[in-house]
Amino acid sequence: MDPSDFFEGGTVTVSAATYAVVTAERGDPDAFATIRDENETTVVIEEGQVDEAAAIDVEWGWKRLTFEMVLPFELVGFLARVAGALADEGVPVFALSAYSTDHVLVREGDVGVAATKLESLGCSVERAEGFGDGN
Repeated sequence: MDPSDFFEGGTVTVSAATYAVVTAERGDPDAFATIRDENETTVVIEEGQVDEAAAIDVEWGWKRLTFEMVLPFELVGFLARVAGALADEGVPVFALSAYSTDHVLVREGDVGVAATKLESLGCSVERAEGFGDGN
């Protein structure tokens, strides 16, 4: 399987919400994602929902780009291609994978550059309803 087959005609949605990536004392049931390992708990949550009392460190100002496509487990190199393409433009990413799709968080100020680059790979990039209305 070639990752390019999934980019061509694929849709990427940019979230209306702006997220914070938080190193926290505990998870949050309202978070988009909670990642726990033996060393830390990381919470990805909408900025307005950050529990600052439980936060150890916070990185503010991230938009979620969701690849609106089912990505099979056998697919190799999809996120590598995304991260590499965005790295070529100087765009840092925070990558997350769900069971059947991937998400990358990019800084709010990098959304335009990221969208243009993903479009050059063949994706259609759409802004979620409410994008840019202060969420």
